[in-house]
Amino acid sequence: MKDITSLFGSMVFNDAVMQARLPKDIYKSLKKTISQGTHLEQDVANAVANAMKEWAVEKGATHFTHWFQPMTGTTAEKHDSFISPSGDGRIIIEFSGKELIRGEPDASSFPSGGLRATFEARGYTVWDTTSYAFIKDGTLCIPTAFCSYSGEALDKKTPLLRSMEAIDKQAIRILKLFGNTTAKRVITTVGPEQEYFLIDKDMFLARPDLIYTGRTLFGARPPKGQELEDHYFGCIKPRISAFMKDLDEELWKLGVYAKTKHNEVAPAQHELAPIFSTTNIATDHNQITMELMKTVANRHGLACLLHEKPFAGVNGSGKHNNWSIGTDTGINLLEPGETPQDNAQFLLFLVAVIKAVDEYQDLMRLSAASAANDHRLGANEAPPAIISMFIGDELKGILDAIESGASYKGKEKHEMEIGVTVLPHFPKDSTDRNRTSPFAFTGNKFEFRMLGSTFSIAGPNIVLNTIVAEILNQFADALEKSKDFNGDIAAIVKKTYSEHKRIIFNGNNYSEDWVVEAQKRGLSNLKTTVDALPKFLDKKSVDLFEKHHVFTKTEIHSRYEIMMEAYCKTLHIEALTMVDMVKGEIIPACLEYQKELVDLLRQKKTYNGSMDCTLEEHFLYNITKLSASLLKKLTALENAVLETSQEREILAQASFYRDKIFTAMSELRLVVDELETLVAKKYWPIPTYAELLYSVI
Repeated sequence: MKDITSLFGSMVFNDAVMQARLPKDIYKSLKKTISQGTHLEQDVANAVANAMKEWAVEKGATHFTHWFQPMTGTTAEKHDSFISPSGDGRIIIEFSGKELIRGEPDASSFPSGGLRATFEARGYTVWDTTSYAFIKDGTLCIPTAFCSYSGEALDKKTPLLRSMEAIDKQAIRILKLFGNTTAKRVITTVGPEQEYFLIDKDMFLARPDLIYTGRTLFGARPPKGQELEDHYFGCIKPRISAFMKDLDEELWKLGVYAKTKHNEVAPAQHELAPIFSTTNIATDHNQITMELMKTVANRHGLACLLHEKPFAGVNGSGKHNNWSIGTDTGINLLEPGETPQDNAQFLLFLVAVIKAVDEYQDLMRLSAASAANDHRLGANEAPPAIISMFIGDELKGILDAIESGASYKGKEKHEMEIGVTVLPHFPKDSTDRNRTSPFAFTGNKFEFRMLGSTFSIAGPNIVLNTIVAEILNQFADALEKSKDFNGDIAAIVKKTYSEHKRIIFNGNNYSEDWVVEAQKRGLSNLKTTVDALPKFLDKKSVDLFEKHHVFTKTEIHSRYEIMMEAYCKTLHIEALTMVDMVKGEIIPACLEYQKELVDLLRQKKTYNGSMDCTLEEHFLYNITKLSASLLKKLTALENAVLETSQEREILAQASFYRDKIFTAMSELRLVVDELETLVAKKYWPIPTYAELLYSVI
């Protein structure tokens, strides 16, 4: 067995490696840059680059790349070797501080939402000193931010770092008012739980829809889905276990804190959960995790599906974003303590989050919006498109008491007794969990459950950091003028809770009753991506992000355009894939089976005209009838796709895809799925749900 402690971080240029390889003065200067954001001097950059190169070459690396996160939602990298000509026909190995600090990819070739014209190609990648470099596939990967020649952020990391600075600045103001002079920084941390499906690779390659779109566009329900709930936390199959073991080791090498693995609810569905990391590092690690899931799966003859809804009728995949706030001295600001009713600092941060989520619920919703996630939100495994918060009975009781002016005595702590003498007793948690809530307090953190499995966690955390920073800013402005600090804190907590408690719901978010109740409370219900994204352009949203220097107005408009275009392109690709599959595979299979039935009928009647042909005639009639409907629905989809070429403003175009294209796709699917249940298996051209979901044994 490998020694995990020596394996972990072995391919990362981490703090221990830097301390061992850098001169003391260089190391101290770099650490100051990382911790305090001071300017990085060129001589320091040169020394770090040289040490980084020597370490990487010793590990077998031959190239380096600036690894960044453009608006595609994935990562990007351009590889350069360490070689330079020596002048005598030979080479030397070198890597300069300039190459470490800055790269220059083509900015116009990535999504920019109009920020960059085709002829405006120059862009820059800039070393993110707060995230460690690592080696992947023989290449030194240097995490970087990505911006245009004119300085606009073209990536997900830059605004994330800005949002982290925003909440740090405002939270420190609050802590100073409480007399905390030791904390120098406040950081947000995240632990993203990643759900995914694993199927046999040969099955995957036989499904064009999975290859092109990541989800099955057709598929009748199998006899067994997740009804028995026997897959959840079930025994992990040997082939899957081997994959998980390999994945853990690859992640550990890269310093990713992969902690928990288990089977999820749907057949062939699984989950990986890491330990918390600083938000920007957690974002990097989650991108690495998704990439390695696919790479490692391929080694094991498997295909990893990260789409939010790869199979209709069974649970889709999400990414639960566990978010918290803490100081650089190790204090969790969302830790209630033994007596939360007496913890004024905790209560102030708690109501700040409550107010932030209520006032900016539309931003929370749009941060989890995508064409793929529209399939999942509101289904049985995901919260609806209505933002609400769960805080548990105890905290709600405390806040209710504060609002009413009553005293709160606290809940009596109980031991958990199961009724079996030999089982140990243990303290019972003060409140239950709520897995239906979009945004649930789970002890000392909030779990944002709406994210889709393919999402970069940067977007939702940019929103969370910024909206909470804004409310903390409001609180700090008021309290810095206070003449009665304790009294004013109590007043703020009471007033804030009273004005924003509508966002709190501890019940079943999946119920229809909640949808009605939420409407009565005045909560938003932005059901689709097309409904949600325009809220990004609201003056309230623009003012918020500009105030805290997270996005400029131009950057907001560019992201709106990029996300709307992505929605349209996703549905366009799905529609074209459907058309190709129906024309190239489904129709030929139906015709072939009809021919067999016709030939059988002819043979029977030729042999003996009085023979019973009821069965053949029944199947032939139904398939012929459905085939006619198939042609009608196919033609409707093709005509709708042709209409998309007409010039439209982006919102009108996205609305057309949602209302016309998606409807036509859904109607076509119904016919194909019914045909699958009638056409003989030997003729059906693509693997069925039963084969896909139960292909790994």
